[in-house]
Amino acid sequence: MPHPLVSQRQIDAFRRDGVVLIRGLFGDYVDALRAGVERNMAQPGPYAAENLKPGETGRFFDDYCNWTRIPEFETVVRHSPAAAVAADLTGSQAIQVFHDHVLVKEPGTSKATPWHQDAPYYFVEGDQVVSFWSPLDPVSEATLRCVAGSHRWARPVLPTRWLSEEDFYPDAGSYLPVPDPDAEGMDIREWAMEPGDAVAFHYATLHGARGNTAATRRRAFSLRLVGDDARYVDRPGRTSPPFPGHGMRPGDTLREDWFPVVFRR
Repeated sequence: MPHPLVSQRQIDAFRRDGVVLIRGLFGDYVDALRAGVERNMAQPGPYAAENLKPGETGRFFDDYCNWTRIPEFETVVRHSPAAAVAADLTGSQAIQVFHDHVLVKEPGTSKATPWHQDAPYYFVEGDQVVSFWSPLDPVSEATLRCVAGSHRWARPVLPTRWLSEEDFYPDAGSYLPVPDPDAEGMDIREWAMEPGDAVAFHYATLHGARGNTAATRRRAFSLRLVGDDARYVDRPGRTSPPFPGHGMRPGDTLREDWFPVVFRR
């Protein structure tokens, strides 16, 4: 039987559309995640970034790969229902951690999160993969937006650098240009969300977010997980996250000492 937080209808929707809303996934961990975000912002990791150009208002902070040094994040990774729900959504027998990601847009931040797919940035290939994006503040306008069905597109979308908006992989012709889903009338899924709710989406699902013009912060925590069929793959450019010195070869499962199994049936 699926975990009580997820229904068969949601499982079917995730596999068909590449995105589904899970209410209350991190509901018991909102305070812990808020504390973890504050700790992360006070002590940024090596991949932390400020994503605004000169003249853009507000603040757009993001950082990733910190769960092993921030105890609040480790608690969520190891003890929240996220891994069990990921197993249901993907049909996997086991779930490994890939990485965590924090994204904070302070009030009055005009910068949008660009439309992108995560998969071309990652050194992971497979269909049994899922990201959870969870706001730690109520959101409506600055919520996550996902294009239904985009995880089944024949070609991936060209990865670009968020700040410079330049592509950084050779052979750009192998990729789709970054689309404008609003202008092109695509099927965009988005929800008003409460703290602890989570959008579950496939690594290849096109997604983005508007700026935060509200008078309150928009803190978000993302957790990226992989299932049984996930394998290491070489990419033509530097992956994000890079995980230098990992030692894996194409076709390998992700090494469990770096990417531990956090759920097994």
